Amino acid sequence: MSCHGLTLERVLFALAGTMTLLSLLLTVTVSPWFLVLAAFVAVNQWAFVLFGACPASLVLGCVPCLSNGGAR
Repeated sequence: MSCHGLTLERVLFALAGTMTLLSLLLTVTVSPWFLVLAAFVAVNQWAFVLFGACPASLVLGCVPCLSNGGAR
């Protein structure tokens, strides 16, 4: 798989969206406690907005083929 054209922000949006949908699916099928996962995703998104970094962005920032796209 090629990373051409992927920016850190696009990968973070895809990851956050995937985790939110997974949380919704697990909440409906397993337990309402999986809403905590959605809240964790939201807190991390706000951390990225306010501070320019979140745990996922720090880890993904180490991936060499992701361009930073002006973030951080």
